[in-house]
Amino acid sequence: MTGCNGGDGSERGGAKPAAFSGEYPMRIVATTGMVADIARQVAGEKGTVAALMGPGSDPHVHKPTRDDVQALTNADVIFYSGLNLEGRMGDTFARFGRTGKPVYAVTEKLDESKLREPPEFDGHYDPHVWMDVKLWSECAGFVAEALAEFDPPNAERYRRNAADYRAELDQLDAYVKEAIASVPEEHRVLVTSHDAFGYLGRAYGIEVNAVQGITTEAEAGLADVNELVGFIIQRKVPAIFVESSVSPKNIEHVRQACRAGGWEVRLGGELFSDAMGAEGTYEGTYIGMIDHNATTVARALGGTAPARGMQGKLAPR
Repeated sequence: MTGCNGGDGSERGGAKPAAFSGEYPMRIVATTGMVADIARQVAGEKGTVAALMGPGSDPHVHKPTRDDVQALTNADVIFYSGLNLEGRMGDTFARFGRTGKPVYAVTEKLDESKLREPPEFDGHYDPHVWMDVKLWSECAGFVAEALAEFDPPNAERYRRNAADYRAELDQLDAYVKEAIASVPEEHRVLVTSHDAFGYLGRAYGIEVNAVQGITTEAEAGLADVNELVGFIIQRKVPAIFVESSVSPKNIEHVRQACRAGGWEVRLGGELFSDAMGAEGTYEGTYIGMIDHNATTVARALGGTAPARGMQGKLAPR
């Protein structure tokens, strides 16, 4: 384990991190809410976790602020998602890694054969791994090993915490499969603002289309929008979805174009893609985020998922 993997997915040279010798709880800084949630579950009472990017944040375009740099400087351990998700922060991670601070991309040990490499992403992997619960669960195991290496006296604690959390994720994975399977086969089509749901589509058997590409920095061309509108009308897709971290304007444009073409497509709801829900809510946890997405998609497309989700904890809608 090298301790630093650059934002572009390549190894960066750096001093080997020394074992933790400070006072508990250790200070852990993560980039996105999803990464922070893994770290929080695995570290337990031995660490406090702060996320740099809150609800509604878009990691594709996030540039490190002065406060971010200060938080990273004060951190004992840094975790980020990797696979170029936080592309504009790559140099920052590499700089901290070279100082000997432990900096880990939680996706860095994933088997590359399990990663999506869509042709439109020009040789890069799709970074939205958390949409496949089984794959994201592997990242929890990696976080446990990273903390075990950094804090050997508590290694078994971290491994136990990760095992307990991964058991919960197994239940979540089963629920998502059941929810999506409840949608009539001809309606298993997910149309969203940007292509963040490819792993969900592959893992749970639903066709995915989007206005924008994998990164929100990619502009949607008129031809792409027209092609998507034609697809929705032809397939009689009942509902399309906006995302919490992406402007709804493109989806609204698609709806208007479908209406002009003679097909009234509903707005199925708002999904969490690159950020979780509000802090302190069930949807502000990784499990709640995915529960919300699966439940919202299934019900909007004609499935039979329970209104309050897997655990009855979703906010009333």
